Amino acid sequence: MSPYSRITGTGSYLPPRRLSNADLAAELAAGGVETSDQWIVERTGIRARHFAAPDVCSSDLGLVAARQALQAAGLQAQDIDLIIVATSTPDMVFPSTACILQNKLGAHGCPAFDVQAVCSGFIYALTVADALIRTGSARRALVVGAEVFSRILDFKDRTTCVLFGDGAGAVVLEASDRPGILASDLHADGKHVGILCVPGHVSGGNVLGDPVLKMDGKAVFKLAVAVLDEAAHAALAKVGKVASDIDWLIPHQANIRIIQSTAKKLKMSMDKVIVTLDQHGNTSAASIPLALDTAVRAGKVKAGELLMLEGVGGGFTWGAVLLQL
Repeated sequence: MSPYSRITGTGSYLPPRRLSNADLAAELAAGGVETSDQWIVERTGIRARHFAAPDVCSSDLGLVAARQALQAAGLQAQDIDLIIVATSTPDMVFPSTACILQNKLGAHGCPAFDVQAVCSGFIYALTVADALIRTGSARRALVVGAEVFSRILDFKDRTTCVLFGDGAGAVVLEASDRPGILASDLHADGKHVGILCVPGHVSGGNVLGDPVLKMDGKAVFKLAVAVLDEAAHAALAKVGKVASDIDWLIPHQANIRIIQSTAKKLKMSMDKVIVTLDQHGNTSAASIPLALDTAVRAGKVKAGELLMLEGVGGGFTWGAVLLQL
């Protein structure tokens, strides 16, 4: 039994349809909703996002990202013995998107399941995969974050519909004798359910409630900045590290102001923060692995460096993972 797990491959995918702020503003204007590139950039830092075609599901996006990660790790689908998909926009009520992805990959027989922690989903999924590898239950895990948030947006609400995009990111996590994932810190507090949610469900073939995203932006911002700082320091403390040891901060890509505030609390320069928000928007559970893969493939983030991954999402959930690449 190997005492550690390490990321050995990364991958990501964005659907081809790209909407700049101007593109989105034009579409919204046709529906009587006014916004502009300046308004969106000033409040969020977002300049563009990608939307999936109507017949494309989370598993389709995840499939491309997963294949990239497997290729980077030098593995075949049948080498994987655990699949975890983090998503809030599953292909269907059941089975899990992980099982659907497993079939598309051709990786049969290994356990496959979804994790639902909204924008913190990848942090949760990575922590679960690490634990299963450390206990010997798995040796090679595929951990995917995949979302089609465009399906659950209210395009009459300019405060939320400009924020989100679709995409997927994936990593291969393998058992190792060398330290990889060093520490994680997970939390949730259900008393904050109402500040970020999609309050609808299916019953008797009908949608009950409201099946589009609702958010209290100010409440989310205030809570996010506080809890992300706490989780990062908690993860560092577990292994005797301090913020100045971090080479790269790879946060959930929700809002540039949240990212800047988090970096400031950690006393980190924005030069050491991976930001893809401007081009991808908020891709929820996909945002962290998408940002990681983008940075790895650009040659920014390199093997041996210390990374802090952190996310916060509806639930309210939050967490951090400290790892050596």
